[in-house]
Amino acid sequence: MKKSCLLFAGLALSCSVFAQKNYLEESKTAKTERMQWWHDDTFGMFIHWGLYAVPAGTYNGKDGGAEWIMETHQIPTAEYEKYASQFNPQQFDAKKWVSIAKAAGAKYMVITSKHHDGFSMWDSKVTDYDIVDATPFKRDVIKELADACKSAGIKFGLYHSIMDWHHPNANPKQKPEQKPDFAKYREEYLKPQLAELIKKYDPAILWFDGEWISEWTEDQGKELYNYLRGLKPSLVINNRISKARGGMEGMDKYENAAGDFGTPEQEILKTNSQEYWESCMTINNNWGFVKNDQNWKSAETLINNLIDVAAKGGNYLLNVGPNAAGEIPAASVERLGEMGEWLKQNKEAIYSTNSLENYKEGDHLRFTQSKDGKTTYAIFNQQQENEISIAAIQPKKGSKIYLLGLNQPLNWTSSDGKLRVKLPADLPGKYAWVLKIQVASSKGK
Repeated sequence: MKKSCLLFAGLALSCSVFAQKNYLEESKTAKTERMQWWHDDTFGMFIHWGLYAVPAGTYNGKDGGAEWIMETHQIPTAEYEKYASQFNPQQFDAKKWVSIAKAAGAKYMVITSKHHDGFSMWDSKVTDYDIVDATPFKRDVIKELADACKSAGIKFGLYHSIMDWHHPNANPKQKPEQKPDFAKYREEYLKPQLAELIKKYDPAILWFDGEWISEWTEDQGKELYNYLRGLKPSLVINNRISKARGGMEGMDKYENAAGDFGTPEQEILKTNSQEYWESCMTINNNWGFVKNDQNWKSAETLINNLIDVAAKGGNYLLNVGPNAAGEIPAASVERLGEMGEWLKQNKEAIYSTNSLENYKEGDHLRFTQSKDGKTTYAIFNQQQENEISIAAIQPKKGSKIYLLGLNQPLNWTSSDGKLRVKLPADLPGKYAWVLKIQVASSKGK
């Protein structure tokens, strides 16, 4: 491992930060202002990429594992390290990846800087076990992506694992004859690497994982949260920096936990929530690239997921797993492109909207609301006889109702507590459609 005064400078800075400010005491108003861009952006791209793209879900002829392949097949550290010499993603193009995200309508990106396997995807001065020092590729993909995101106007974020299967002080399996020193790993490796990432790449988001290990505590999570926001006060940090996440539903189990938002994984909250939350999901079955995983969700399913998440007041972080050559699978690109086409027509109903208390009506109708409360968007994916009937919304008297994608107002009537809107025979676009309604009142908040 490389020696660096960064280790000690980081510790000293940590102490000075605590003397200056406790970010855990942030006011509700200040947090709302800090989180506003994130809440408004609604849709982000998740990227799981690392050495595990080389085996691509298969080890010694046996399937399983994806980004967990080292643990799933109990691959010895020295054996797993050999994948670094095989990792040479000559097709990687940061600008192309960012253009795919932008074409999809994603407003922010979160990529794995270090997953549980402990491999660093940037030029780290804290270790040689990184993409520049340990692979023939010798390019800093995190820097290239951070720069490309900045140029394209996309917020940049980093996923970082607290757990580390490679570091001997974080994993007792590494040197069972020696007692691991997790505190030393935390202070001399984990925190210096995070300080390095913040200083070099200026992320807007830090997305933690691996917090379930017994060595990690809520107090450590709070200290790390304070330390990181001391380095960059505007950071948005997920709740997996703490121990509060309640299972795969991902919301806090108790109050005053470290972290800014809940993290439902591979599921969407059953109802809306007053808390900040983000549903992270895959396009197929796996996070990392698996060559045999062809179980792709349809564009229609992904769009309906995005609608459901937005109606419930959350964010949607949709994952791609690039292959070892540095390519995002064509099936992912195709589906993301369809999402982008849908959003071109209907983005007004998704970005910068709020959730209504009554966010749905039946199985095929969802609502979002403009931030000023004057407009309600009724999003539907089924209709009968070219008409939509809505009980939860009353339009402003004399107002016009539009279908996003058409310039002509629609005919509507309101009687017996129901709004009835006549639809054109040919609806523009596909999968789901949006009515823009000026409201006198909505049966919600």
